[in-house]
Amino acid sequence: MTRYNRRTLLKASAAFAGASALGFPAISYGQSDKIKIGHLTPLTGFLGALGAYAQLGIRMAAEEINASGGVMGRQLDILSEDSVNPATASTKAQRMLDQDGVAFLMGEINSASALTIMQVAERNKRLFLQIGARSDALRGKNCNEYTFHVDIPNTVMVNAVGKALVRENMVKDKKFFTLTADYIFGHDLLNAAKRFFAENQGTLIGDELIGTDVTDFSPYLLKIRQAKPDVVCSNLAGNQVTTLIKQYAEFGLPYPIVGFNLNTADAWAAGDGSLTGTWPTVWYDTLDVPASKTFVANFIKKNAKPPENHAWIEYISLKIMAQAIGETKSTDTDKLIVYLEKEAEFDILKARKAHFRNWDHQLMQEAYPFTVRPKGEAKDQWDFIALGAAVPDANEPLESLAPTREQNPCSL
Repeated sequence: MTRYNRRTLLKASAAFAGASALGFPAISYGQSDKIKIGHLTPLTGFLGALGAYAQLGIRMAAEEINASGGVMGRQLDILSEDSVNPATASTKAQRMLDQDGVAFLMGEINSASALTIMQVAERNKRLFLQIGARSDALRGKNCNEYTFHVDIPNTVMVNAVGKALVRENMVKDKKFFTLTADYIFGHDLLNAAKRFFAENQGTLIGDELIGTDVTDFSPYLLKIRQAKPDVVCSNLAGNQVTTLIKQYAEFGLPYPIVGFNLNTADAWAAGDGSLTGTWPTVWYDTLDVPASKTFVANFIKKNAKPPENHAWIEYISLKIMAQAIGETKSTDTDKLIVYLEKEAEFDILKARKAHFRNWDHQLMQEAYPFTVRPKGEAKDQWDFIALGAAVPDANEPLESLAPTREQNPCSL
C-alpha cells in the first residue's frame, strides 16, 4: 500500500482525534470565505532585517493574487507573526492551526525555529512550506513528509561559491580559517564546507564557533592574524555577517575573505567599500530575466527600495502555493502533497523553472555566486554587488549541486 493510500485512509480519524486531544473542535478550514495561511518569520533579533523583507514579499504576492480574483474565487488571508525563537515559533504555529483555522503554514528563516515548526506540521499532519531556512539537516535527517523546502540548502551555497573559487585557483593547496554560527545552521554549513575543502584539496587550519549574540569579533580576528591562513571564510548568519565584514575591513587583515552564506540585506548594510570576496545568493534584483525585472520594478514602486532575496523568495513561495491550490482545487494537505511531489514546474522568475524533488521535498533551482564592484563604481547604495552566472550551467541538471541520495539521509 502506498503512503498516499495510507494517509487518505487515516486522514479523517487522525484529524478528529488530534483536535479532540487538544481540546478544540475539528476545524473545517477549507470552507471559509477566505483561505487563511499561517506565516511565521523572525522580525526581531539577528535575522529581523531579513524577516522584514520576507513580510513585504509575501504581502505583495497576496495583494496581486487577491486583486486578480484570488484562488478558486477566494481571497488569501495571510496571518503573519514574529517567530522570535524556536519555542515561540512552535507555540505560534500550533495556535495558528488550532485557533486561527489556517489551511497550512509558511515561512521561517532561522533553521532552529524551522525545525520546531516542522515538528508541529508533522504532529498535526498539516503542510508547512519552509521558505528561508537553509540547514541541510532540515531536508536531511530531520525531513518529514509534511514539509517542503524552498531556499537553497547549505550544500548548494557552498558549491555555488566553491565553483567560483576553484576557477580562481583559491582552493587547491590553500589554508582556510572559518568563523561559524554556533547553532544548527552554522554547524551544518561548516560540515558542507569541510566536505568541499577535502574534495578540492583545501585545508581547514582553524574554526571558531560564534554565538549569535556576539558583536565584537576582535578576539577572533586576532586568532586569524596568528594563524595566517590563505583565505578566511564566513559561515555566519544574519546581521552578524554585516558586523564581521565591517570589523574585518577596519582590522586591515591581508587575507581575502569569502563566505558560504550572505543575504543581500546584510551585504547592503555593510556598505560600499567594506564587502569584498565571493559569496552565494539564491536570487538578486539585477537578474536579467524579464519576469524578475517586472517584479523588481513593481516592488520598488511600492516600497521605494529594491527587493532583498527574502522578499523575492516569499513572493514566489506564495505564488507556488496559489498554483498548487488552483491546480488541485483544494487546500487539503494530502492533495497538495501529491501535487508537489509530482514535480510540477513553477515559474520562480529565473531563466529555468523549478520543481520539488519528491524524495526530500527540496526545490530544485538555480543559484548564483556574486562578487563586489570596486569602491566608487556603484550607482546607489544597493548597486555594489556584481551577480555571477547561474549555477549549475544551463546544460547541467538542476540537481547537480544538491546533496545526492547517498549524501542525504532523508527518509520520507
